[in-house]
Amino acid sequence: MDAVAALSVPARIPVAIVGGGQAGLSLSWHLKHAGIAHVVLERATPGHAWRHERWDSFCLVTPNWQCTLPGYPYQGDDPNGFMVKGEIVAYLDGFVRSFDPPVRAGVSVERLAGAGTGGYRLETSAGPIEAGQVVIATGGYHDAIIPPYASAIDSAIRQLHSSDYRNPASLPRGAVLVVGTGQSGAQIAEDLHLAGRAVHLCVGGAPRVARFYRGRDVVEWLHLMGYYDIPVEKHPLREGVRDRTNHYVTGRDGGRDIDLRRFALEGMTLHGTLSGVQAGRASFLDDLAGNLDEADRTSEGIKRSIDAWVEKQGIEAPTEAPYVPPWQPPLGAAPLDLAAAGIGSIVWCIGFRPNYRWIEVPVFDGAGRPTHHRGVTPQPGCYFLGLPWLHTWGSGRFSGIARDAAYLAERIAATVAEHSFEQAPTQEPA
Repeated sequence: MDAVAALSVPARIPVAIVGGGQAGLSLSWHLKHAGIAHVVLERATPGHAWRHERWDSFCLVTPNWQCTLPGYPYQGDDPNGFMVKGEIVAYLDGFVRSFDPPVRAGVSVERLAGAGTGGYRLETSAGPIEAGQVVIATGGYHDAIIPPYASAIDSAIRQLHSSDYRNPASLPRGAVLVVGTGQSGAQIAEDLHLAGRAVHLCVGGAPRVARFYRGRDVVEWLHLMGYYDIPVEKHPLREGVRDRTNHYVTGRDGGRDIDLRRFALEGMTLHGTLSGVQAGRASFLDDLAGNLDEADRTSEGIKRSIDAWVEKQGIEAPTEAPYVPPWQPPLGAAPLDLAAAGIGSIVWCIGFRPNYRWIEVPVFDGAGRPTHHRGVTPQPGCYFLGLPWLHTWGSGRFSGIARDAAYLAERIAATVAEHSFEQAPTQEPA
């Protein structure tokens, strides 16, 4: 595809999808098979985040058999394994080749607003588009979070966000301070630890989960228990579940637990939540023991729910003794002198903020979060797709995106049938 073809966009189209990741592509698959004219607008290239915003040793934390994009389930020879970065990219590329979606790569959407004649108007880097319906499939992770006080840290210490980390060798010499223990923080800390780097890890309140239990991957047990099919409105936390941090675990080397206590026994230095850095000294909350204990309680609670289900179903499965913590942190929360500790770099693994400033359609609540039910907003013809817990736990993952996309495709098709919106010829950029 040449540059002009890549940037050409239709002036008028029944459906515009913003975002060419697995969410937007999954919806495109359904719309194409339904014969609904549409365009996928992608600011970079399909699957950009997987290619360019993941570290080199990145791998899935869910088994390969859960990769079920529409019409394109995982067909490799390791269904119980965990695809690494290159395999994930190849899987997405194969999906794209399987149905040739109408993607316009290199086209960014700068503004979305209602059109006076009905439908929506998108101001893009390749020109304006009028669409009868629009789907925002950009996910919820946009602006990397780095705290304001980071600017006061000695410039000799390299600072980067988790999305910019690639491998241990890419960091300067010296110890590494990793801030945050969501999935990215825990796995990056492990990556550095396995490479022999001195690591200081700030442990937050993220939960953990065992990789395997009673002879099976915990994901398989939860799948059999129907946990991935629980809609958000039936979850005990209701809407609050959308704000929960994902459990840390890894699929590396065939999959295993991430046990921060064992890392401590092996030489990693654990701290509580980072509260600030001033005059070269990092301060921490005195919550390390509590955070480790709570993460363990979550993991053991999941195991107990598996035990109860196994017993109820009468399934024969090997038993396992409860987890016994192999290490306890010292009392107190001593500050860390960054220079004395030899800290050469800091990796911020504290997440992202959504960025919807380009959307001028009233589809947000008072906190700026999208208002929707299963991706359908109060504004006719405006939808979201690919958000965590859009409908179920699998909504933001390979495992549940096909179902969410199919649901929206049905509603889009019904609206297309009710309201004719003719496609205009493609316009070439000036």
